[in-house]
Amino acid sequence: MTSVLSFYHDIGPALSLLVVLTFVLAGAVKGVIGLGLPTVAMGLLGLAMSPAQAAALLIVPSTLTNLWQLAAGGHLRALLRRLWPMLVAIFLATLLGSAWLGIDSGPWAAHALGGALLVYALYGLGGPELHLNPAREPWLGPLCGLLTGLVTAATGVFVIPAVPYLQSLRLSRDEMFQALGLSFTVSTLALALGLAGQDALGAQALGASLLVLVPALLGMLGGQWLRQRISAALFRRCFFIGLGALGAHLLVNG
Repeated sequence: MTSVLSFYHDIGPALSLLVVLTFVLAGAVKGVIGLGLPTVAMGLLGLAMSPAQAAALLIVPSTLTNLWQLAAGGHLRALLRRLWPMLVAIFLATLLGSAWLGIDSGPWAAHALGGALLVYALYGLGGPELHLNPAREPWLGPLCGLLTGLVTAATGVFVIPAVPYLQSLRLSRDEMFQALGLSFTVSTLALALGLAGQDALGAQALGASLLVLVPALLGMLGGQWLRQRISAALFRRCFFIGLGALGAHLLVNG
């Protein structure tokens, strides 16, 4: 426990408070719209620490909340049969990209994170509604997985282009919810292995990540309560506007 708490002792009370509040907010966003925990966490923590540190902190809360998400519903077997080429490509590309690019391989990492957030925000605000011809899935799925893995390895953000691709498959609401959990779980596990390979995910980092599971879960519960009382569409729009501003700041200033 001492080694776990030493992480927060080292970064100081102000940054520790930022970490806690970030995961409460990130969990709340996920509770309202079903995604966004790692994206929000990476974006806000990227303002104050290296992307590798931020990514290490999100491993435990992201993994457990996404495992819960992929377990909900009865479509897991069918989704695995349909999506396995993309999932395998995500996993392998994240591992290879971690060895090649590395999330903390240079000062450009924060700029890359900002670019990924900005692209995702612009797509969320005004991106076209895509409909994929099923005949293209055998090659487009692995290609999207490859690109998602490389973006994940470089930035810690694993929504582009995986989320637009999944949205183009015309899945039902329950299938989409479960497919996102499946894709994000694979991305998070591959990212964890990539970080471990860079010596950025030791016992101290994992322990520090475990501690922020509590604020993330509290945020999710608050978000689920809030979802019944606000317009999800309005909340989603505000989320993407804020994410775009955050991404633009990181892209320009690093």
